[in-house]
Amino acid sequence: MPRVAAPDLTAFALALLVSGGLDPDLALTTAEVLVEGDMIGHDTHGVGLLPWYLDELAAGHMARSGDPAVVSDRGAAFVWDGRLLPGAVLLTRAMDLACDRAVALGVVTAAIHSAHHTCALAVFLRRATDRGLIAQISVSNPAAARVAPFGGTRPLLTPNPLAAGFPTSGDPILVDVSSSVTTTTMTQTLAREGGRFPEAWVLTADGQPSDDPREVTERGGSIMPLGGALKGHKGFGLALIVELLGQGLSGRGRANVAPGPLAQSAFLQVIDPAAFAGAAAFAEQADHLAAASRANPPADPDRPVRMPGDAASSRRRRALADGVPVADALWTRLSALAEARGVPVPRA
Repeated sequence: MPRVAAPDLTAFALALLVSGGLDPDLALTTAEVLVEGDMIGHDTHGVGLLPWYLDELAAGHMARSGDPAVVSDRGAAFVWDGRLLPGAVLLTRAMDLACDRAVALGVVTAAIHSAHHTCALAVFLRRATDRGLIAQISVSNPAAARVAPFGGTRPLLTPNPLAAGFPTSGDPILVDVSSSVTTTTMTQTLAREGGRFPEAWVLTADGQPSDDPREVTERGGSIMPLGGALKGHKGFGLALIVELLGQGLSGRGRANVAPGPLAQSAFLQVIDPAAFAGAAAFAEQADHLAAASRANPPADPDRPVRMPGDAASSRRRRALADGVPVADALWTRLSALAEARGVPVPRA
């Protein structure tokens, strides 16, 4: 598997996006977020998305330029119409604005509708945790349906990821999970490759558990909520929280968005611990919980307990030192795409 220096891979992704007509400033932010996704190990939400993004630009499904429209702004709460701009740009700008305001206001909450794909949510959390702030983000797509409500058979919801980041005196705690057993991207990838899930993670159109992703992509089935066939009510509950916070607070959701091209809704909140018991008090609790978790006797001595985000931080450090890993097949595909567009291919 080739490794590419992070600055080189970012410049490469930037050039490809610009070749597709994306405004250079928007393309730079998007490229940085995609590469960061690969750096922390979220390779399904890294530069592998570039071919699809270029297709979306060509089809007019992703806006090539512009700014979000402000629907409402009360300082501690704001709502944007994303106008189908790249989700990487919208969440980066919203997170930075919320962080700036949270230092003065304590808590800032935002909702965004009509965003294009929002990438790996964990990427945006560091923008807050690096400043000693807490952040949470959740995203849904009211224009699509992949997950049936628990006990149902017809797809209604989406996998609805939710993420939260907490600063510590060391690496941040970064939680990034979906409210479904697996994701749409993983399901589509596995179906395309002719593979199967390790267990029954989807339902057939008549509600029977299956390990075949094609039940979802080709036959009208659905992805199971987190918790699966026995405990899926938990994932269903989490999915409802994500949908109502992002869609309900932004004013655009399943009640008034027709099925069609991607149009995500997002909820974002930033908290400054200094506005509560204090930054030092929060750090004491976060550090203690992280240390106690890691020190917990492992069931497998070769697999000690890790905190959410530990692996991502480790991968990120290695990527910065040794280059960002890119799968062989993907690198071949991106290189061919670049050559066809006259974009120089960096050394891997």
